[in-house]
Amino acid sequence: MSNLAPDTTSACPEGASGGAIARLLQPREKPLGGFSVRRALPTAQQRMVGPWIFFDHMGPADFAAGQGIDVRPHPHIGLATVTYLFEGEILHRDSLGSEQAIRPGDINLMVCGRGIVHSERETPQQRARAHRLDGLQLWLALPADDEEAEPEFLHYPAADIPSTRVNGVPLRVMMGTAYGLRSPVRTYAPTLYVEAELAAGQSLVLPEAPERAVYLARGSAQIDGEAVPEHALAVLHPGPATLLRARTAARIALIGGAPVGRRYIEWNFVSSRPDRIAQAKRDWAGGRFPRVPGDSEEFIPLPG
Repeated sequence: MSNLAPDTTSACPEGASGGAIARLLQPREKPLGGFSVRRALPTAQQRMVGPWIFFDHMGPADFAAGQGIDVRPHPHIGLATVTYLFEGEILHRDSLGSEQAIRPGDINLMVCGRGIVHSERETPQQRARAHRLDGLQLWLALPADDEEAEPEFLHYPAADIPSTRVNGVPLRVMMGTAYGLRSPVRTYAPTLYVEAELAAGQSLVLPEAPERAVYLARGSAQIDGEAVPEHALAVLHPGPATLLRARTAARIALIGGAPVGRRYIEWNFVSSRPDRIAQAKRDWAGGRFPRVPGDSEEFIPLPG
């Protein structure tokens, strides 16, 4: 997805905490390609969590027949996008020639490296009926040695993502290693991404990582007794395993990992060097990025 306004998310009134939660952030809604997203990262208060530099909750959005998402072709450098759906379907196309429908439970990993262009739309079959879209898109900042890697697209079907139950809680380890499971999804630095669904009253011990944050995609919870409302991102203090307890039926996403160093972000570009972002902006404005086969008539212009 396109990063339209990277630094406008603000802290919840709860602000910083003296317990397990270092900072509680409430995303703001941003318009994007026919619907709105909730943007949790980056913020003025929290630039990154481990290697994660961008976090959007897409929806839930309900579309009437004939309507749907239309994110026109746009460029990226220096990052990898991670797309995961709870409901709905997205048709991914990119300048490598990839064309892949992503459905609930799948993971799309697009390694942008030195530069890629992609679009996110829907198939005619999906658009022809009333439907709902709900999911997450996150960006990983690539380590300095991989920022200019050759772009690549990797699709992991739902059946390949390991799952288990812990204390009765069904969960999936999307990236990294947790709860005795290792995800096959490629990582470039120590990375953690876990999704779980809890019934009201259930609890889950969250695995350790150098940096961690929990997003409440649905419902509400407590972390070591501190309340986390729906659609909030709770950034945790470093430390040992932490107990999350669902106050209502809840769906959570846990992200984390090791920091990769300072990164600059502007529009859809991420880099450790401001001059590289400036070059990418010139290249996009000058038409020097590759086109998306099958979707080359439209594009998102460089913001003025």
